[in-house]
Amino acid sequence: MIKRFNIVLFFFCVSQVLIAQNNVISSKAVFEVPVRVVDQTTEQPIRTAYVYVNGETFPFSYIKNYYPVKARVNDELVVWHPGFETIFYRIKSNEDIKVQVVENKDSKLYRDGVNYKRKVKYNSEADQYFVNLDSANYYKKKNIEKSLSFIENILKEDYGDGRNAATYRLLGDIYFEWMQYDLAISDYKNSLKYRDDERTKLQLIKAAIAFKDFNEAETYLLAIKTDDLGLFEKILVYETLGDIYLQKKEFALSIRNYNKALQIAEENKITSKITDINSKLGDVSVAQGNIPKANLQFKNSLSLASKENTVRSLEEKDKVADYFNQTQQFDKEIDLRKEALLQTKLLNDSTLVIADGVKIESNNDTLSISNGAFNTEKFVDNQLNTIINPQSINYKIGRALVEKEDYKEAIPFLKKSIEDADKNEDLVVKKDATRKLSEVYDNVGEYDKAYKTYREYVDLVDTLYVRKEQEIEQSKRLAKRISEKNNRIVSLEKDKALNDNKISLAELSIEKTKLQEYIIYSLLVGILAMVIFAYLLSRSNKRQKLTNNLLALKSMRSQMNPHFIFNALNSVNSFIAVNDERNANRYLSEFSVLMRSVLENSDEDFIPFSKEVELLELYVKLEHNRFKEKFDYNITVNKTIDLDEYSIPPMLLQPYIENAIWHGLRYREEKGNLEINIQENNNDSIVIVIQDDGVGRKKSQELKTKNQLKQKSKGMSTIKKRISILNDMYQDKIDISVSDLYEDGTGTKVEVVLKRNY
Repeated sequence: MIKRFNIVLFFFCVSQVLIAQNNVISSKAVFEVPVRVVDQTTEQPIRTAYVYVNGETFPFSYIKNYYPVKARVNDELVVWHPGFETIFYRIKSNEDIKVQVVENKDSKLYRDGVNYKRKVKYNSEADQYFVNLDSANYYKKKNIEKSLSFIENILKEDYGDGRNAATYRLLGDIYFEWMQYDLAISDYKNSLKYRDDERTKLQLIKAAIAFKDFNEAETYLLAIKTDDLGLFEKILVYETLGDIYLQKKEFALSIRNYNKALQIAEENKITSKITDINSKLGDVSVAQGNIPKANLQFKNSLSLASKENTVRSLEEKDKVADYFNQTQQFDKEIDLRKEALLQTKLLNDSTLVIADGVKIESNNDTLSISNGAFNTEKFVDNQLNTIINPQSINYKIGRALVEKEDYKEAIPFLKKSIEDADKNEDLVVKKDATRKLSEVYDNVGEYDKAYKTYREYVDLVDTLYVRKEQEIEQSKRLAKRISEKNNRIVSLEKDKALNDNKISLAELSIEKTKLQEYIIYSLLVGILAMVIFAYLLSRSNKRQKLTNNLLALKSMRSQMNPHFIFNALNSVNSFIAVNDERNANRYLSEFSVLMRSVLENSDEDFIPFSKEVELLELYVKLEHNRFKEKFDYNITVNKTIDLDEYSIPPMLLQPYIENAIWHGLRYREEKGNLEINIQENNNDSIVIVIQDDGVGRKKSQELKTKNQLKQKSKGMSTIKKRISILNDMYQDKIDISVSDLYEDGTGTKVEVVLKRNY
């Protein structure tokens, strides 16, 4: 009897332990909570509410007909809409949560179990309003033109302050989604005019930061009422203030606000934010130059991230590895990236535990979470693929090994990066890895492979350049269509103002004197509003033009005429072929110095003119070594000129010198001369004269082979585009003219006028 009792007692204890363990697991497990927001009268769903958990927004599912929310036990749910007061609810299980909006004069918010009821007034007149608002929200991420069309339909009528606030809030969200941050800020402000709301302010702050307007973001953050916000949003306010003060290098204020955010996160066990803020405190230590402290803080953030899930752990490892690279702790970086590489492989190829018994089973793009709670698709955000993928990690490991000068060990990682990037059509990583592999081959003396790999790199650069040009054109077309839609929306606002003026005019007959003054003031305000609008529109167009110019310059700077590079490497081959190792080594050494300088300056619009002169001297010297029998050269610089007072786009003059040598002097039967003179033009500018006594432009064109005529060089056209854009941005800083040197058409003279820096 006692033995039987002991057996029963044993199984009872075991069952209690298992139940307790299951409860612990389930408390940390992610599950789906169906959240329904409906009109109680019709039971029709309201699809335009904002539903948050831990700062993540969950859109309405048209398939499931509710808001599918992913959450854990004790997470805070926030349901917000301009038409009713914000609802806060602490999630206890995967229970259904229903928000009912009913027609009633009473505005009291009351609770009935898990059913929350907010009483606001609805009427049939507003049906079309909700149809348009719902449609605009549906197309927000898919088609901006359709989405704006539905907003345009709403603005044709006046639905009152509350709905105007909701309309402009959604309009701001649409512009934010399509990265039109200045327009988004304007519409969030319009929404706040109709209804003062803290969550709209948070969106405005987010747009201001994206627009790099940190001062405006700080102003709104300091004025926000945190008592009206949920826990996650309070954390976000202090965290964002910390981010801004870190940008402004006000470290004490940054740490103070991060600590406030961390305190709230720790008190309420919001683990994702605990990890994020610990990581950002590490960023502050890095900015202060306190490397030992930063190492400890990042070690802590890595530990915290590993306890969340694999994806968050990978994100943090990538960030900390970048920090190790920045501080030249290459061994630590390599070890951390190898761990990340293994985790990435597991994430893509197998089943793994991410947190307390929760498993991910991976099958291509579909991932399922299984612990008895829920299954969901696309658990991992696709945006993470931009940093957490095998090709990027392998490239960064290879790059770190190169910086350690472990060239042979770097080669397999770079090759694997290129292979994975090619498989995943990641041209950017493939380009970077190919260039780095070419440098490694060059460093280990495998010049044939270096040459072949560099040619592959140049082809990739050309492909990316074409793609970037297409993106710029698409961006221009989209910006034009958005501008047209926005103009129509603004026009509707003006029409409303004009209608109001007509009503006011009709009332003039009652009170002549007062209303006459009102009309005058209204017209003045209208004119002022039109002037302000014209100014804002002009400023927006200028900003868009500047953005397009910067994108174009960046694309052009990424191009380097491969003609000289290929010929230079051919010269090295020719030296090697005749066993002239000394000349090959000397030539390659000087060539590498030139290439390093060119690559270092490739991201700059302008460099000091003294640097440009040094590059030109080295370039002409290299060309002269190859064609000593074809020409002599002389570079003359007026000693009274302070070259550092002038700046010039990098390698601007090189294509003209290359043309003089390759298309003028090279075709001479006798030895020619190349003259480069730098003299004062006037007090504000200098003139650079490049002249040769070669065969001339016309004769050179006649001497070109059929194959050369088929190949259209991009060098001169790219230079002209660069000069045109730079002159537009910097007020005609550079002027270039090309002419024949002699009357018989022989020789070429290029004059470049360069203005002084101010």
